[in-house]
Amino acid sequence: QVQLVESGGGLVQAGDSLRLSCTASGRTYSGSAVGWFRQAPGKERELVGTIRWNNGNTYYADSVKDRFTISRDSAKNTVYLQMSSLKPEDTAVYYCAVTVYPALVVTPGAYDYWGQGTQVTVSS
Repeated sequence: QVQLVESGGGLVQAGDSLRLSCTASGRTYSGSAVGWFRQAPGKERELVGTIRWNNGNTYYADSVKDRFTISRDSAKNTVYLQMSSLKPEDTAVYYCAVTVYPALVVTPGAYDYWGQGTQVTVSS
C-alpha cells in the first residue's frame, strides 16, 4: 500500500504561482510514476503531468506545458507540482496518484493509489 498526502493548495490571483507537494509513505515502487491530476466542477478528472520515479522523466498536458513543472525529492519521498502563470481555468481540485504501469498512462483508471486532493482556486 502507498499513502499519498497532497498539500499547498489555496486561493491565488491570475498570474500568480503556487507549489503543490505530494508526499508518499508506505511501500514505494522504484518503477512507478507519479501523476498529477485535476478535476474542476462538472468536468472529468484530467491528467496534468507525470514524473517517473526512477529517472525523473516528465510528461505534461498541452494545457500546462511551459507553465507547470513537476519535480521530485527522493530523500523526502515527495513530488512537487510548481505552477506558474496561473489562470482561472486552472481552478480545480488537484490530486496526485501513483501507477506501477511501466509506460506513460494518462487515464485515471490506470493509477492505483490516490491522495485526498487539494483545492486550487485562481481568481481573475
